[in-house]
Amino acid sequence: MMNNLRDHPFAVHAWFDYSCTLTFALPKDEIGCRLPANLQPDTFQDTWGFLAVAIVKTRQLRPAGFPACLGHNFVLIGYRYFVRYSSHSGRNLRGLYIIRSETDQRKMAFLGNIFTRYRYVTTDVSVKKAAEIFHITSAQSGIKITADLAGDRALPASSPFSNWQEARKFSGPLPFTFSHDAEKKRMVVVEGVRADWKPRPIHVVDYAIPYLSEIGHANAVLANAFIVENIPYHWKKGVIEPCLMP
Repeated sequence: MMNNLRDHPFAVHAWFDYSCTLTFALPKDEIGCRLPANLQPDTFQDTWGFLAVAIVKTRQLRPAGFPACLGHNFVLIGYRYFVRYSSHSGRNLRGLYIIRSETDQRKMAFLGNIFTRYRYVTTDVSVKKAAEIFHITSAQSGIKITADLAGDRALPASSPFSNWQEARKFSGPLPFTFSHDAEKKRMVVVEGVRADWKPRPIHVVDYAIPYLSEIGHANAVLANAFIVENIPYHWKKGVIEPCLMP
């Protein structure tokens, strides 16, 4: 019964005050070997795979149909691989496979681990904005990010992309989120719906994200960084598909 609850069993509404995303490039095989069956890395030039680190300030997250006053307000740090999935209907879906989710609210971590497989843990997160400079820190996770929202619009020197149009395709959000139920050999597919999602490039002045090294991605290079602000977001109820491969 508890395992079934983790299948994202109801639709969810939320409001994003902001979503600041740093996307890192890795050799595609380095990601492919870490994915469950039925998922493949979403690649660029058949060489690069990507991992996104998103810092999101979320308000009023609640089941669809519940009043906003019953929603939860929290900061999320999400680590996600960009992936593709071939559905049973033959559609080739682009989406995200969540590696880890960090939040500053214990209640959110508790409920998130009941209703999803998004691997929630609690951490301390501080986000401060001075003029157009974002400072994101976590003493517990060791994260330190400084981003200039009005700074240099050049791509990071390490980026495999040649322009922002290419980079935008790997900035998120992608339409779907996938989680794998290894016990029952099935995939949970959750579709996200948003309006007015207009990400703008930002300049990352400096960053330290220790978790990347902890999971063996010390060689990840910054590929792009974007921010969106003041966005309503909706996730549909999870759809269950049996895995086509063992």
